[in-house]
Amino acid sequence: MEKRFTRLKQFDMNYGRVLAGVDEAGRGPWAGPVVAAAVILDGAKLGTLTRLDDSKKLSEKTREELFETVIAACVSYRICGISNSQIDSTDILSATMRAMSACLKGLSVPPDRVIIDGNTLPNAPGFDMEAVVDGDAKSLCVAAASVLAKVHRDRIMRKFDLIYPGYGFSSHKGYGTREHEEALEKLGICPIHRKSYRPVKKYLKG
Repeated sequence: MEKRFTRLKQFDMNYGRVLAGVDEAGRGPWAGPVVAAAVILDGAKLGTLTRLDDSKKLSEKTREELFETVIAACVSYRICGISNSQIDSTDILSATMRAMSACLKGLSVPPDRVIIDGNTLPNAPGFDMEAVVDGDAKSLCVAAASVLAKVHRDRIMRKFDLIYPGYGFSSHKGYGTREHEEALEKLGICPIHRKSYRPVKKYLKG
């Protein structure tokens, strides 16, 4: 754990004094929003983040435990979501970039540099950005952003599970599991499904 933390922290030290990390959660699911987060960490509080890692490598329980810890270690952070209807009106990449751009513009502290997880940069003039593939496994601030985005989205999907019972949103969070497919076969689509996604299209009436 300590070795991983040191590696993540060292990666960020190669960048500017005020560094922001940006990541998203929810590009693949058949339902719900895509969520992005931007994080600027407080250098004096990095020692509280030794358990941090790419959110995909952490259990749901650990991510939940880390959520408030990450927020407490931030100089500034922002979480933004784009709804399924907005995804359908454009495409998932455009929606993801819009969420990331909104996060950056919403930061209360302007960063000197920005690390964007992935290989595409959002349209955010005035920000010095770099796309880093697997950034959430390389950079501490991107890993922090990945946890905020993932936990925030999971919480949204658990609330949707109460509004639209029977789909199993609390368990699969909208991803294309067999449970989800069986629910679609039985119940059809609900208002949070992404109608532009091929696996959902076949359940549209007509």
